[in-house]
Amino acid sequence: MLKKWAAMLLCLIAAVNVSGCSNNNQESASATAAGESSKAESSAEQTSAEQETRIKVTVTFDAMKEFVAAVGQDKVEISTVIPAGTEAHDFEPKAQDLAGISAAKVFVYNGLGMEGWVEEAVSAVNNTELIVVEASKGADFIEREAASDDHEEEADHEEGEDEDSHGKYDPHLWLSLKGAQTEVKNIKDALVQADPDNKEYYEKNSSDYISRLESLYNEYNGKFQSAEKKTFVTGHAAFGYLCRDFGLEQNSVRDIFAEGEPSAQQLAQLVEYCRENNVTTIFAEEMVSPAVSQTLANEVGAAVETAYTMESAQDDLTYLERMESNLSKIYNSLTGNS
Repeated sequence: MLKKWAAMLLCLIAAVNVSGCSNNNQESASATAAGESSKAESSAEQTSAEQETRIKVTVTFDAMKEFVAAVGQDKVEISTVIPAGTEAHDFEPKAQDLAGISAAKVFVYNGLGMEGWVEEAVSAVNNTELIVVEASKGADFIEREAASDDHEEEADHEEGEDEDSHGKYDPHLWLSLKGAQTEVKNIKDALVQADPDNKEYYEKNSSDYISRLESLYNEYNGKFQSAEKKTFVTGHAAFGYLCRDFGLEQNSVRDIFAEGEPSAQQLAQLVEYCRENNVTTIFAEEMVSPAVSQTLANEVGAAVETAYTMESAQDDLTYLERMESNLSKIYNSLTGNS
């Protein structure tokens, strides 16, 4: 409407200031302006209509958002439940978060205990039309490691509570290029269910993105196979699936869910391990306090490098760019190029 009034005002100014114009010219200018205004209104209405027809998708955290965006592109409208900078393991949804889930057509979460609140939240929103997607469904899961001896008694005491809140499997499937392919396929199936008329569109986008994931995997698989060292040290045990992809092993400061601090005995063992294996890099994650990783690095004379966990958007980089950064840094740490 604003564009229409602006166009009409320009016509009036032209009519007043331009002398010697014939009535035909004035009518022509007015008709032209009206036509342009009509086109502008039509374009705005079309844009609004396209936005209204987009599938509303709510996701739990950034990696899920990237996968949905890769498959859905301009046919989806995505909102994220867990705010940037918030540790997904510790998040508890509020009323407005439940409202966002209730208003969605599709809700995507990782699963495997990563978002322990999901089952109750989905039940609370009571949206029978909601398509709920556990993105990790169907993957080959890694069971969580048993507690260390010095914490075994404490772990036994809390085992029931811990499995209720976190589950028995490592949830970090999205940090694996192979795992990401599984999650993308599950998301694609959900979008096809929600919008079957655009099935070919979603299938093509999914296939294209999986090809990019596979290409990055092939590039680094050859590199890691040729590396003599296979073990690296991380801030918390988030890279189990990535390790399985490439035949690597992580040795971590903290457990899978980044809970608690290592005991003095555990830290001493890590120091000894780093010295024996000439570890030059300790990886820390932005979502987890790097203090202990920095302490370990100082003790053994190693550098601290950031590894992306993709829980929040970071450094204006895409999932593939951050994954490539992780793989490059890990490879360089194994080959002494860091």
